[in-house]
Amino acid sequence: MFSAPIETDAAPQHEHPRLTELPHWPNETIAVLCTVDEAPYAIPVTAPVRVGDRKILLALNDCRGSLARLQKNPRVALLILSAGDLAFTVRGRAYVVDTTIVPPSEFVAVAIEAEAIDDHRLPGRAITSGAEIDWDRAGVRHLLQAHLAALAEIGGERQRHQSAC
Repeated sequence: MFSAPIETDAAPQHEHPRLTELPHWPNETIAVLCTVDEAPYAIPVTAPVRVGDRKILLALNDCRGSLARLQKNPRVALLILSAGDLAFTVRGRAYVVDTTIVPPSEFVAVAIEAEAIDDHRLPGRAITSGAEIDWDRAGVRHLLQAHLAALAEIGGERQRHQSAC
């Protein structure tokens, strides 16, 4: 959550201010992933995980078009609007980091390396909530917990490996 002023990079005139690092967001956040083919595509993604100041992990279904598109063109944007006055877009490159997220096994882990983080907050306005899923009603809270645990483990392994190199 943004409780204090956030450092921003200078952005060219007529562009959004830029954050220098990713803020923290709630575990159950729903984001919008935008991929590009001949046209842009936007899909909701569940529970992206912050694994560093400029890196995010998320789970994508391996039979969906978004995964095929990002493998052809890794440029993506991820929009997060959430409680705590979170309103930003991460622009960068995405790539598959693990193809064996379980359960269920049809999900793969995708990393997004942030090249720019656009700050969409406006003075005098605050985001008080974002898109929500009633996880208990859908009976899939265990799926959310499994994805969060798998992505956190993958992120931790990657960070340990990078710091050891």
